[in-house]
Amino acid sequence: MQFTKAKTDFLEYLEIEQNRSQKTIRNYDHYLTRLVDYGGDLAVEDIDQELVRKWRLWLNRLGTNVHDELQKSTLNYHLIALRSFLKFCHKRGMKCMAPDTIELSRTKRPQVTFLNEEELQRIFDQPDTNTVAGLRDRAILELLFSSGLRVSELVGLDRDHINLKRREFMVRGKGQKDRPIFISLETAEWLQQYLDKRTDTTKPLFMRYSGRKTVDRSGNFHRLTARSIQRLVAHYALLAGITKHVSPTRCGIVLRRIY
Repeated sequence: MQFTKAKTDFLEYLEIEQNRSQKTIRNYDHYLTRLVDYGGDLAVEDIDQELVRKWRLWLNRLGTNVHDELQKSTLNYHLIALRSFLKFCHKRGMKCMAPDTIELSRTKRPQVTFLNEEELQRIFDQPDTNTVAGLRDRAILELLFSSGLRVSELVGLDRDHINLKRREFMVRGKGQKDRPIFISLETAEWLQQYLDKRTDTTKPLFMRYSGRKTVDRSGNFHRLTARSIQRLVAHYALLAGITKHVSPTRCGIVLRRIY
């Protein structure tokens, strides 16, 4: 079978049988399409160790720095997608190379640093809570540190998802798995202040207050993106005079270290 046809079947399998998210499916499509970019529309049985070796070399040289650890991590995402694809082909009885013969690149794990309680408070104190945007930002910071939510989970929250009285709610994370989230009393109070300040009736819990107000198919003002949250956290860390690299991911790490 031709690779592109098998790839389409694989992506449909991920969506229907594996119930993977659309983002995961798009990523797998992107990584596997890179193999077509390199080798053309080859047959599945033409994928062998030598082809994979040359493809890896081609991928590695796409980056500006062949020794960049981030590039090696990105390379591994391509290899993981290919292994999953080959496992699918094997289950379907197609002639293909063994998935477990593809080894991932070794990467260095960055050293993790932590914020202390005083640094956390300095970040919390930066938003101007006299404005609705400032209240939103304070509520976001509190929620990130209190709950350990992933950024993708936080931006996907709607107003009716959270229960501020019980201070708990459910989120659907990676692998379409639901898990309970618990928040502190102080976080609930900041969220309530933010919601009380809002005059709109739109669905998203956290929405954009600057730039063009685009509307989605549900008629809602455009919600904040994961990238917006990353910039927000970095901005307030800079205002707080913190020289460490601070990201929303680290917020969850800090939470488990301090609270």
